[in-house]
Amino acid sequence: MNFTSELLIVNQKIASKGIKLRIEQRGKRLCLRGPLPCQKNPNKTKDQRISLGLDANIKELQQAEKTLHFLYLQIQHNQFDWKHWSTSKSKISTNKKFLDVEEAIKDFELFFFNDPIRNKSKAGSRTNWKCAYLPYLRRLSIIAQSNNESLNKNLFLKTLSSYSENSRSRQQCGTTLKALAKYSDIQLPENWRDLAYGYGLHQARFRKLPSDSLIEKTFFMIPNPRWRLVYGLMATYGLRNHEVFFCDLSCLSEGEDKILRVFPNTKTGEHQVWPFQPEWINRFKLNALSYETNLLPEINTDLNKTTLQNVGRRVSEQFRRYNLPLTPYDLRHAWAVRTIHIGLPDSVAARMMGHSVAIHTRTYHHWITRRDQQQAVDKALGGKNL
Repeated sequence: MNFTSELLIVNQKIASKGIKLRIEQRGKRLCLRGPLPCQKNPNKTKDQRISLGLDANIKELQQAEKTLHFLYLQIQHNQFDWKHWSTSKSKISTNKKFLDVEEAIKDFELFFFNDPIRNKSKAGSRTNWKCAYLPYLRRLSIIAQSNNESLNKNLFLKTLSSYSENSRSRQQCGTTLKALAKYSDIQLPENWRDLAYGYGLHQARFRKLPSDSLIEKTFFMIPNPRWRLVYGLMATYGLRNHEVFFCDLSCLSEGEDKILRVFPNTKTGEHQVWPFQPEWINRFKLNALSYETNLLPEINTDLNKTTLQNVGRRVSEQFRRYNLPLTPYDLRHAWAVRTIHIGLPDSVAARMMGHSVAIHTRTYHHWITRRDQQQAVDKALGGKNL
C-alpha cells in the first residue's frame, strides 16, 4: 500500500471517532491541521496547522497519529498550550521526550484516565492512580527537582534505586515507571525487570504464613461478629481487604454454587473466586450473609464519597485493633499457597486473585517451584516413595 492510501485510511479512522483534526502532507513533511485554539483568544478556535517535523512516510505517519491523539486529549482537558507546540523547532516540542517532568506526569495522568480499558471501572482507576502510581511519580518529580534533571533513563534509575531492594515499593515503582517510560518513549535498561521486579515474599515470610489451624483459631479471637464474617470471607476466598464489601454474596445460600463474584468497580475489576477451604463456609457461618446483607460492618462504600483504599484501610486497622497474630494479606497469601498445594493451575489461581500470571509466579515462586519439582520427582519415581 502506498503512503497516500495509508494516509487516507488513517484520517478516515480519526474522523470516525468524531475528531476534526487531520494529518496533512505538505511536500515531504507531515503536519496536523484542524480547529485549534487561537493564540490571542484561547476561547475561540480557527483552522490552523502545526508542523510536526516528521517525514512523509508510513513509519513517521504512525508517530503523527499518536501525536494527533495526544494533542486532541490536551484540547479536551483544557490543557493545550501553544508554547509546547512551537513550530520554530525541527522536531515538535511536545514530543514527550522533551517535556519536563511535571508536564510529563500531567500528560501521563490524562492518558491513564482516558484509557478505555480503565474507564470500565472509574472508581478502581482513581484508587489505582492514587495508591499505585502517584506516590512513585511524586518521588520521581522530587528527585528530578533536587538534581535539576529532565525526564530520562538516568532519572528513572535514580528513582527506582531510592527504594530498598526486594521491597514491595520498589516493585510497584518499577511497574509505574515502566508505564511512564513506554508512554514517554524512553528506553529503559534491558535488565529493568531484574532491577525492579525482585519483589516476592521474603524467605523469612515462608515460615510466617499462617497454618489453616491458626487461621481457624484466630477467627474465634475476634469479638465482633461482623468483623468475624469479614475475616471468614477473606480467609475462605483470598479476597483483598476492600473486595469483601464489593462482591455478590448470594452464592453462599443453600443450594448455590458458592462461587463468589467480585464486582467490576474493584481494583482489578470483575473476577470469580472459588472457596479454599470450602468447609470454612459453614465453619465461619458465611451462609448467613446470603440472606442478610447488613451483617457486615457498617462502612461507607459509596465510591463517590470514599475510595477503595479507605475501605481497605478500615480492615487493616481493625486487624491491628484486635491485635490478631496475622495480617489481612497473610490470609490472601495463605489462600494462594493452598491452591498451589492442591495443584490448581497458576493461570486459574491468578485469575481468581485478580492479578496477572506474571505477578502470581513472581510472588509465589518458592511454592510453585517446589510443587513443580515434586511433581517431576513423583513422575520419575513412578509413585514410589523416597
